[in-house]
Amino acid sequence: MERRNFMRALAAGPAATGMLAATQAVGATTAAAAAAGGERAYMLRLLQQMSEPVLTLMAKGELKKKFSLELSPTWDGRDPAVAYLECFGRLVSGISPWLALPVDGTEEGRLRQRMQQLALQSYTSSVDPRSPDYLAWRGHGQALVDSAYFTNALMRAPKVLWEPLDAVTKARIISEIKGLRRIEVPYINWLLFAAMNEAWLLSIGEESDPMRMNGAIRKINEWYIGDGWIKDGADFHFDYYSSYVMYPMLLEILEVLVEKKGPFWNAKPEELLAQATKRAQRYCEHLERFVGPEGSYPPIGRSLTYRTAVFQPLALLAWRKQLPQSLPEGQVRAALHAAHRAIWDAPGNFTKDGFLTIGFRGHQPELGDWYSNNGSMYIAAAGLLALGLPAGDSYWTSPAQDWTQKKAFSSRKFPKDYPVNY
Repeated sequence: MERRNFMRALAAGPAATGMLAATQAVGATTAAAAAAGGERAYMLRLLQQMSEPVLTLMAKGELKKKFSLELSPTWDGRDPAVAYLECFGRLVSGISPWLALPVDGTEEGRLRQRMQQLALQSYTSSVDPRSPDYLAWRGHGQALVDSAYFTNALMRAPKVLWEPLDAVTKARIISEIKGLRRIEVPYINWLLFAAMNEAWLLSIGEESDPMRMNGAIRKINEWYIGDGWIKDGADFHFDYYSSYVMYPMLLEILEVLVEKKGPFWNAKPEELLAQATKRAQRYCEHLERFVGPEGSYPPIGRSLTYRTAVFQPLALLAWRKQLPQSLPEGQVRAALHAAHRAIWDAPGNFTKDGFLTIGFRGHQPELGDWYSNNGSMYIAAAGLLALGLPAGDSYWTSPAQDWTQKKAFSSRKFPKDYPVNY
């Protein structure tokens, strides 16, 4: 009975649930969801909690009007309007695999259908110059960053997010994305943002720039330092940018090059994709070992406030059925569930209006970087990619298994770890 009530609340929307937050603290609702419906229901609750306030407003052209901006105390002074593209692009990229699942008569299916429509209306608003929610495509260079998440979502779920759009909206999106070629790209992870946009253009049959893709791929491979780790630029920093950007975007760009037989001088994209996948799998072995017995993980590096986006590569490979043999699905699911609860069960992750706050676990604005705003935080949706697998998939139904640190700190056998040379 509790599970049925919970799923009805998911499908009913804000009118029936009051966002399920008006009378309960965030930690209490998410804990109840886990108890009532298990790990997938917990993740669905989190997906709805992140996405519904944003998409409901943006579909009506009211996001800029009602999204309560929060800027880092060290904000660099750029136009705060960049926050809205950050919020929408990062959010829709993370939830797009779930949106791409079939619509059916179940409560979850009805919820998905409603969210699909909100997302489509939001895409329309985002590029309509007459809309109050026309996004900041032509201002600060930050637009290049978040345009890549915007197009990544279209690549992940083309049949529900791209194909149903009207011709005018499609033309506007293509024009805005091509217009971002004006931005000079620094030699850091931004190379992949430019490349992602070109890969998306290639995927829909539009004119694309192979130099932006091929140059980024070559540079990322030059920055590979071994054992699954990639530098972000000339110097190595111990942070999670291999999770936030490097592996997910590298893999998906290469996939498009392989599928569309894109040009790549004196190289074979198929071989590069196979190599990148093996390296990503190795990096995922490290991520799994970072999860402590109770779900904690190391709070290291810049952009720490992106919360569970740290685990995007694990969720991505789980969704794509590419986890290494060393990481059984039940083990990854259990580890990720513990990590999500360690973060999201805490109060303060959301405002009273339902928007994400700046913080690692709760509201901690002092942890923000000079580029951080609460729109940036929606990259946390990337930790939800495994929801692109239907409820009956083995990822959700296989028996839960203890993860490495849980075994290690209960004095049980666990596999030792050794470096790789690929």
